[in-house]
Amino acid sequence: MTSFPFAMKITRHRFELRSLLAFAFLIAASGCSSKTQTEPAGVTDDAKSAEVADAEENAPAKTPFVFEAQAYEASAEQLLAARLPIEETTQGWIRLFDGHTLFGWVIAGEANWHVEDETIKASRGKPCLLTTTTQWADFELELEYLADEETNSGVFVRTTLDPKDVKTECYEVNIASDQDAFPTGGVVERKKGEPVIAKPKEWRTMNIVCEGKQLVVKVDDEVICELDDATTPRIGYIGLQFRFGEISFRNIRLRPIGLENLIDTELANWKQYEDMDGEFRVDEEGNLVVDGGKQQLESKEKYGDFTLLADYKMDDPKSNSGLFFRSIPGDVMMGYECQVSNETTDNNPLVPADCGAGGIFRRQNARIVAGEPQRWNSILLTADGSHFAAWVNGLQVSDIYDDREPDENPRKGLRLEPGTLIVQGHDPTTQATYRQLAIQASPALVVEPEPAE
Repeated sequence: MTSFPFAMKITRHRFELRSLLAFAFLIAASGCSSKTQTEPAGVTDDAKSAEVADAEENAPAKTPFVFEAQAYEASAEQLLAARLPIEETTQGWIRLFDGHTLFGWVIAGEANWHVEDETIKASRGKPCLLTTTTQWADFELELEYLADEETNSGVFVRTTLDPKDVKTECYEVNIASDQDAFPTGGVVERKKGEPVIAKPKEWRTMNIVCEGKQLVVKVDDEVICELDDATTPRIGYIGLQFRFGEISFRNIRLRPIGLENLIDTELANWKQYEDMDGEFRVDEEGNLVVDGGKQQLESKEKYGDFTLLADYKMDDPKSNSGLFFRSIPGDVMMGYECQVSNETTDNNPLVPADCGAGGIFRRQNARIVAGEPQRWNSILLTADGSHFAAWVNGLQVSDIYDDREPDENPRKGLRLEPGTLIVQGHDPTTQATYRQLAIQASPALVVEPEPAE
């Protein structure tokens, strides 16, 4: 059984980061609550003091907790088993947690976040968040959680890495007792929500939809809380909170909302280059066909930060295509490239023959080739400043920060300036079909207030 190692990153704070290494060691361990790290949200000072005094008086002696980073291994079989069905990935569904590693996550503090029995758990340490490395704007998030009677935890959405004020820097969906000012499902410091029948030590399902100004929280399919003024913030990370008590999460999935397909019968959103070899055409089913030759189909619009969903199919295992982004308009494939290739080395999916589907060419190979020939596959790609990440068939395969010096040409350095999208025909043997290329430009971090009527 071949396996791939993954190390959990210890982090301190720095909001703008240029590399995964810098990100892993520079994120702050402070401030994951609406008050301080040690003050549970929604608890008055008197109640907190009495609760703490009682806990200290009756608590058994414990061995002092020392935070230690964990390293994980996952086999190719385990990772590939974590993929999602194409019927779900074509809607944009991805796994934020692969069940075996913390790839795509960072610990913004010192709690014993770890993977155990295909769940993410924490029970000791300092209050903090475990956050995604990717920011999300409009999305549906679904997960399962298991909490003890005394647990105080939460799911943070559109959050900063170290939120100091939950009224402005995030939305904190609480996981707490019925006695808390914001019981489970309530949005801390914003809306209490409807009561949830407590079921300690039972797995519950939480569903959170953020779409524009709307935020809806469900627990076990029951609507608990709704906001219609969720305008600030408009984008941020997903964070799992440890405050006190044992908390476990599993089956963490997300789909972006609001993507628009750029493929139509006339290819009206695209520029073709007649002097290049090969052909781009739309077949009777409305799919974009890439037929041989070194060629490119270039978008007329430019995009900087975005989420892109592509469904592709290539029957030949060695067929090669690519999705370029932030490209220099009018130049020949001069941009970042998200690779579209299912080829492996010696039939080992952990060793891509050419970067691997979802890898960022010449920057980071896919950790596993999760696409397959002779079937439809999905790639979800996000670009956010210097950070890029991709999922293939629901499994995250790349997570990278471009730490180079800025340059107009992304082959030479970090390009933050918006550029065009390019669908690549790699060579005369390229035969690829795309049935959707759907995109959503990321909103600004700060939303300007609407003008008064």
